Amino acid sequence: MSPVTELKPALLWKHFAALCAIPRCSGNEASVRAYVKGRAVEWGLSVREDAAGNLAVSKPASKGLERRPGVVLQSHLDMVCEQNRDGKHDFSCDPIDPVVDGGWVRAEGTTLGADNGIGAAAMLAVLEDTLIHGPLECLFTADEETGLTGALGLDPALIHGRTLLNLDSEDEGRFTVGCAGGVTSWAEIPVSGSRPDAAAGWSVLLTGMEGGHSGVEIHRQTGNALKYAARFLAEFLASQPAGAWQVAGLEGGDKHNAIPREALALLAGPSDGRAALQTAADTAARVYAAELGPEGVGLRFEIVPASVSWVLSPSSQQIVLDLIAAVPDGVQGWSKTVPGLVETSCNLASLRLADHLLRISTSQRSSSTTLRDETSRRIAAAVRLAGGTVRHGDAYPAWPPAPVSPVREAAMAVWKRLNGKPAVVELIHAGLECGVIGDRVPGMDMLSFGPTIKGAHTPSERVEIATVTRFYEFLTALLKEL
Repeated sequence: MSPVTELKPALLWKHFAALCAIPRCSGNEASVRAYVKGRAVEWGLSVREDAAGNLAVSKPASKGLERRPGVVLQSHLDMVCEQNRDGKHDFSCDPIDPVVDGGWVRAEGTTLGADNGIGAAAMLAVLEDTLIHGPLECLFTADEETGLTGALGLDPALIHGRTLLNLDSEDEGRFTVGCAGGVTSWAEIPVSGSRPDAAAGWSVLLTGMEGGHSGVEIHRQTGNALKYAARFLAEFLASQPAGAWQVAGLEGGDKHNAIPREALALLAGPSDGRAALQTAADTAARVYAAELGPEGVGLRFEIVPASVSWVLSPSSQQIVLDLIAAVPDGVQGWSKTVPGLVETSCNLASLRLADHLLRISTSQRSSSTTLRDETSRRIAAAVRLAGGTVRHGDAYPAWPPAPVSPVREAAMAVWKRLNGKPAVVELIHAGLECGVIGDRVPGMDMLSFGPTIKGAHTPSERVEIATVTRFYEFLTALLKEL
């Protein structure tokens, strides 16, 4: 029995516990789709699926409300699967283990999947609950976290309502009315190498960085572990006699929408070189932590012996370190019209050096299509100068705010009535499926909201219990009004 099933609202937490028990990393969603279909059949509701794996479950209107406009609730079924390097969780088969910790729910050593499991659980609760509402559809989208591919492949005929409530926001009392668009890129750069000349191998592990969601938290500038690991290698090699040390490996990062928290480098060097390496690493850790401020307090390097059988050639070593330094990362520009809003960013998301190839992935976001594409061009230019090639994924559009929005006005009124104060209306830098769905289904009036979730896309992800209660109360009250 999951501890979250003791929480209120009971139906929502019951379904969230069920979702936690189902492995549902992006691309591994067959079982969670089966769960949704099974519940829909159990409740006598119609369910439809398109070729992209999106599900739409229809629930008839309450008696007397059949003529109201149709409303669509929308959340994605997949989750970001992250753990620290020493974690043993197998996301392909192990359930998420939710823990009630004070006023929050978190997981044991992994991401929790509250993003967007709380939204999906709320939709399942609405489908099961006895509520007052007009014609209702629940759209469960597939594979959101790897690039909104479910939404990009949405069959517009799957849904009929033209008012959409996206339940994928992460700050209580804030209504999102617009977001950035984006694109993911993958680069490959050939490298050369040979057996090491040095007598010993060393592993340099950078840990303790905060990471975070590459859209929601990019403005916090928590630092990218890949950038700092490559910087340390460049600074250390420059301080040593030429050729005394050789780079044998570098890797880190996993998801395009998660800022890398850890990075692992391999070096070949003199058998008596550990002391010099450790001293340089300790000094670098202090310098980098001071640069990052409060976000850098946990940064540290761990040096341990390692087996090294191959090292980069001097020319490839220089190309690799120069390229990582040159690739854009972090905030690239701020909005000229909305103070404090990131307009354009890039996340150096993952890096692997193996099989004579350096593989890099990046995620570019912007509320401007031209600036999104210009950032992608800069990445491609740097990679081509390093002798590599780049492939860009399917771009997804930004969601511009609507000048007039009946659902926004209704939501503002309901929120103030329930909470005694107005909600905050905002634009965000993260990419929501609203931009894609609005592009695929013209005429949508859209709003996004949710409970308070912290640390999304990291093992510190947690959701505040009290805000989940208020979130569901608000959702059901709003459905009664629409």
